[in-house]
Amino acid sequence: MTTIALELAPAAPKSGTCCAPLVREAADPAAAADLARSFKALGDPTRVRLLSIVAAHDGGEACVCDLTEPVGLSQPTVSHHLKILVDAGLLAREQRGKWAYYSVVPGSLDRLGALLSEAAR
Repeated sequence: MTTIALELAPAAPKSGTCCAPLVREAADPAAAADLARSFKALGDPTRVRLLSIVAAHDGGEACVCDLTEPVGLSQPTVSHHLKILVDAGLLAREQRGKWAYYSVVPGSLDRLGALLSEAAR
């Protein structure tokens, strides 16, 4: 017969709290929803690549016509992915004639990086 030893957790503090208190402000519901939309947009490897390709272009902007070949997808599919990135506030879109040009929204990547760094502290 095998005996199993159980290790008991220490008793909860008598003050009625079981966890350490917050030491800084947590994200409010609107900010959390906005942040989740950004992370959801970046949850697809194609969109991460597209964002990276746009950011790497000279001047920080790229025509949709320059984005289909690097990811190996059709123009409608690339446009769909770009729309999701625009809706998430990561890219901006400007129509010039028949072509759409995309650029990284200033500060959007810094904001995500700062939020991730803050969460890791």
